[in-house]
This record gives sequence, C-alpha cells and structure tokens, in this order.
Amino acid sequence: MRRLSWLLLGSLLCGLMFSFVASQADDPPKDKAAADQKAADDKSKADAKRDEDYELMRLFADTFEQIERNYVKDVDRRQLIQAAIRGMVTQLDPYSNYISPEELKRFNQEVEQEFGGIGVQMDSIAPPLRVMSPLPGTPAYKAGLKTGDLFMEIDGKSTQGFTLNDAIRLLQGKPGTDVTIGVQHAGSDTVEQIKITRALIQVATVLGDTHKADDSWNFFVDADNKLAYIRLTQFGRRSADELQEALESLKEAGMKGLVLDLRFNPGGLLGQATKIADLFLESGTIVSVKGRNTDNRVWSAEKEGTFSGFPMAVLINRGSASASEIVSAALQDHKRAVIVGERSWGKGSVQNVIELEGGSSALKLTTAQYLRPSGRNIHKFPGAKDDEEWGVGPDPDHKLELSLKELQEYSDYRRQRDIIGGNPAKSEFKDRQLDHALAYLKSELAGQKKEAAKTP
Repeated sequence: MRRLSWLLLGSLLCGLMFSFVASQADDPPKDKAAADQKAADDKSKADAKRDEDYELMRLFADTFEQIERNYVKDVDRRQLIQAAIRGMVTQLDPYSNYISPEELKRFNQEVEQEFGGIGVQMDSIAPPLRVMSPLPGTPAYKAGLKTGDLFMEIDGKSTQGFTLNDAIRLLQGKPGTDVTIGVQHAGSDTVEQIKITRALIQVATVLGDTHKADDSWNFFVDADNKLAYIRLTQFGRRSADELQEALESLKEAGMKGLVLDLRFNPGGLLGQATKIADLFLESGTIVSVKGRNTDNRVWSAEKEGTFSGFPMAVLINRGSASASEIVSAALQDHKRAVIVGERSWGKGSVQNVIELEGGSSALKLTTAQYLRPSGRNIHKFPGAKDDEEWGVGPDPDHKLELSLKELQEYSDYRRQRDIIGGNPAKSEFKDRQLDHALAYLKSELAGQKKEAAKTP
C-alpha cells in the first residue's frame, strides 16, 4: 500500500513540475548581474514551491492510504478520488464542478440538444410516470401518446416505484432500436402495448406562446399588431440557428415588434450568446472576456444578417443568468432593446469544459469573467450587496417584479400552454411583465406613426 501511495504522489508531482517549468518563460534582463540575480531568485522561488507542492501531495497521498487501509469498511478508491476532486472544486466557486463518467452523458445531451429516444416530456413528479406532452414530429407524437397517459411498463418491466431517471435510462437508446411501452390512456383501465422506434431527438430551445393547429409554434402573440413573442429556454448548440429561422419567418410575415423572453434561462454556450446578440446588432462590442491564463478577447457585432427596423423588449428575471445576461446587456448598452422585468442572477464568469481520463469524465472550470459592452461588471461576487453593480437591471420605468405566488402561477400557466394534444385548463393568470412589454412596443409603433405623419 505504501508503494501505491508513493506512485500516486509521484504522478501528481510530475504534473506539477511540468506545469511550473512550462510557466518560466520570462525574458531575462539585459544586464548580466541583474539577470544572474533574477535567475537565483527564480530558482529559490521554484525550490520553495516544489517543496510546498511535495508536502501537499504527500498529505493527500497519506490521507488516501490511511482511509483505504484503516477505514471501518471497504471503500471504493475511485469514489474517494472523485470525492476529493469535488471537494477541491467546491472551494473555488459555485460554477466549477467535476463531471463524472455517469454524469457526462447527460451533460453533453443538454449542451448538444439531442439524444436517442422517443421524444416525450414526462411530469417531473413521479411515480406514476405521466406524460406531460409529446414533442412535435417525434416517435412518441407519431405513436399517438397524449397528455395524461401513464407508462405502466417499459420493455416488460413494471414502472411501479420508478423514478423519472429510471424511466429515462430505459426510454433513451440508440436511434433505430425499439422500445415497447405499456400505456394506460387517460380515462381507461386497460394497458395498451405500444412499440416505438427510437430516433435522434433534437430538443428545441426557441419556443412561442401557443401552438398552431399543426402543433408547430405560433410566434405571434398579437397578430393584429404583428407583435411577435419568442421564448429562449437555454443557449444550446443550435439555438442561434433556431432563432434565425424563426426571425426569418416572422420577417416574411410582416413582424413589427418583438418580445424576447429570457426569463428562467440559465445560460449555456458563450458562442451561441454572441451569435444571438449579433442577430440584432449591426456593430459594436457584444462582450469582452478577461482571464488569468487566457487571452483577453472581444466579440463584436457585424451588420450582415442583422434583423433591425423594429422595436424590441427583452424579458428577464432573477432566473436569467450567464448567456442570458450577455445578450440582454449587449442589447441594453447599444439601446437596441428595453429590458423589462427584474434584476438578473449575476453570473459573469466563463467555464471551460476540460476533458479528463481521455474524455470519459470532465472538469468544468471557471477560467475567465466577462464584461458588458459598457465595461460594467455583471458577476455577483460573494458578499455583494444589492446596491452594488452586478447583473443586468431593467430600464427605468420598466422594472416589474412578480411575487413568489405569481411565479408559481406562471409556472403552472406556462406548463399548460406548452401542452400538445391535450385540453389545458383555463387560467386567470395575467403575465404582467409580458403585458408591459407589449404595451411598450405598441407605444413605440404609435410614436413612429406620428413621426411619419409629420414628414411631408
């Protein structure tokens, strides 16, 4: 066991030694005496750091050995190492974390927006496993699954006692393979066996307010005034392309104003945020990124492909974070849109996903922070107070906070309106933030008409 401890220590030290040597690339002063002194100082610092690294790694290796040898029960060595890694990253910030091999698949699916499955949204409260809504055009949709259907069996296994994750593991699989589901339709006591062939499911992130007769999204929230509404749920790999496609169709249909809803959008890919902001800006800085060991970088907008000539309002709330804040801050700083709602979350840091173990696990590590075009800070640092500068705030006269009760009612209201093939219950909920944004757009359009009328 001592040999294992020293092998582990040796491996860790080799990595640290390489990292340190690679960082010593300063240009020497021209004066020889000064250069010699600097070299001696650098060597002294290197020796001190190497000694400290050695002692720290020996502490880790000895602790690992003692736990494995003397703990009251046998322990899994891999679990110990993973726990140690998680312990390290929890000391950094809330956004850095270790992604285990078991978690990496789900993480990649969320980023890539696609997986092999049947394409159905399940009620998160399980059991029983109840269909919330099939996704349009997916195998579940074509098989006739409807809201309220219960999954009683999956491939002959009773779902009694299943969690939602248990069901997901059985429903997802390689595209082209079959899964048989025992379905009890709403209002029926019998179980129907339905065989469904899995396909590549692409999860949409660009949504509207209601569905059309063909179950596609209707992006016009006020057809008479040609006011559009687009809800972006996250910034995935295809979000910018999805949004561009929706905007092109709206432009052809004569859109005169747009509400972009980023409420409860937790963020996603930085590259997608810059592309989406660029869809609405003709020039200027979108965001700048500064890091410790990364090159400072600035993303700028280009005129080609810009959607302009109409007023915009962006909805944000306390659940809007990261990429959502990049987009809303850029549109606000360039006065392309007004921000309606409440102050955003305040996540102004950038995480890189670093592959470990040849790609079977990963480290999501904060490596930089970003600043809005005006240079103002977005990130809410630990201990930050409400009167300090962080996040993205609504424009003057457009601050409108929803109470906790309203937020709960909105969640139920939104879930009902997203249902396909069901009979959503009528709701008395009034989305005050959306109504405010629409009122702003109407006033802007009315002002444009008055100005046009004055022109001879």
